[in-house]
Amino acid sequence: MTPDSQTQMQFLYNLRARGVTDARVLEAMEKVDRGQFVQGLFSGRAYEDRPLPISCGQTISQPSIVGLMTQALQVGPRDKVLEVGTGSGYQAAILSHLARRVYTVERHRDLARAARQRIDGLGLVNVTVMIADGSFGLPDQAPFERILLTAAAEDTPANLVAQLREGGIMVLPVGQSDHVQSLIKVQKTADGLEYTELCDVRFVPLVEGIAQDL
Repeated sequence: MTPDSQTQMQFLYNLRARGVTDARVLEAMEKVDRGQFVQGLFSGRAYEDRPLPISCGQTISQPSIVGLMTQALQVGPRDKVLEVGTGSGYQAAILSHLARRVYTVERHRDLARAARQRIDGLGLVNVTVMIADGSFGLPDQAPFERILLTAAAEDTPANLVAQLREGGIMVLPVGQSDHVQSLIKVQKTADGLEYTELCDVRFVPLVEGIAQDL
């Protein structure tokens, strides 16, 4: 499913109305067709500003939240980015248009395989999809200029902060899984960490280990 021009215009209008104003982020989101990442019963709702179910009990985040998280990350063209929680691959595909290199890790094998196929199909050669326990990050590839979590941690994970380069930015939802969570931006400075609270969100929890999918 490919959006017609009116649907695409409405999609971008909704993003701007909800605070996504960065021109590079809007351009990246215009290039990545969300319809490629939503399948089955919900494919007809791919361009609505709402989260939608995907396999393995996970969700694809609503576009405006994806846009706000990406905007807060302030990705530069020379940045190496770590994404924890590949899901459908939608967020990684958007990051690919902004960063030099994107590493994205997913604990569900089926999700990772499907995301890799979509990303390969789109010809996004600067994205590496890995099946791994995202709670550990990717120490072999660290440090990263930017880190993005698409699952909620109870607190800012110290091991991921350790993999963030000084001057780097991490964006993540923080809070208990059954309560409203806060989306926060963490900047790593020579003097420590600076925190900015962005908005209330609701994400699936960050879970340790590789999922034993049936």
